[in-house]
Amino acid sequence: MPGIDAASRDALLDTLRDAAVRDLAWLLLSADLLRPQPPVGALANPFDTLQEAQATLDWLRALDAAPEPLHHELAATRITRLGRYAERLLGWFLQHGPAARLVAAGVPLRRGGVTLGECDFLVQTRQGTRLHWELAVKCYLHAGDGRAQLSDYVGPNLKDRFDLKLAHVLNHQLPLSAREEFASVGYAGPWTPQMFIKGWLFYRHGETSVDPVELDPAHGRGWWVTRSDWPAFAAAHAEKWRTLPRLEWLAPRRHAPLEVRTAGLAFVDAKTLAGQTLHQHGPAMVGAFVEDSVGNLIERSRGFIVPDEWPELARHYARQ
Repeated sequence: MPGIDAASRDALLDTLRDAAVRDLAWLLLSADLLRPQPPVGALANPFDTLQEAQATLDWLRALDAAPEPLHHELAATRITRLGRYAERLLGWFLQHGPAARLVAAGVPLRRGGVTLGECDFLVQTRQGTRLHWELAVKCYLHAGDGRAQLSDYVGPNLKDRFDLKLAHVLNHQLPLSAREEFASVGYAGPWTPQMFIKGWLFYRHGETSVDPVELDPAHGRGWWVTRSDWPAFAAAHAEKWRTLPRLEWLAPRRHAPLEVRTAGLAFVDAKTLAGQTLHQHGPAMVGAFVEDSVGNLIERSRGFIVPDEWPELARHYARQ
């Protein structure tokens, strides 16, 4: 399927100034976390043709120049979950972008008053193909001591695991639109199910591991260190640091000087950051920033600082 190569994606992200537009561009253009998982787990692609892909780049640049309608859409309801934020961004693209069109979003499937599940997006391409997309944005930390198993990728709060998430997508979410009950919801099929799974995977600094066969080798990568290891790790980096709140976990961050001043963003040294994260209950995602020639602060890398006891708890959770 046609798409945008990594160099073109990064070049575009370097030119986009609005944070929400950058997040949308990253959602559309970043590498998938997974390879296709046949026979059920085909990958979604926002573009059917190279022309649609190129038109989307132009559309994103125009949106970046006048992002107010997107801001209004995002502000209509309070968004606290990263997945919900991603849903709103993708929904905006499907309603207003130059490629596939939205048929319906959040379609519940019920039987006897019991909700069996919900289809994230029903989509029709410009060529008339009818698709059922299941969207997920995940951030997992590798806790497997070099092992190559999907179960070794765990959520920072140890309430989610990549193998369990993939099994749920393949065995429950994607088959929803093919169930007999779905014919009664008013969206006649057949629908072709596809998974739209983006995110970042984080690896312990200084350790090497072999990627599980399920992963796309181009997936987004970060690092993680324990609080005890943080001073030595940070000493090798001269960057400015900032804790990244959950809704900033999509695209790499880029902050203009005016934004830093008006939003009151605090960039600190490594010692100050360690103090800020010391009393946090679980892992904290942080970004390392460098300043360019005109004062923009640009994310160079991202990772998690985890409590010292976290690695052992994570290994135990990975083996359950």
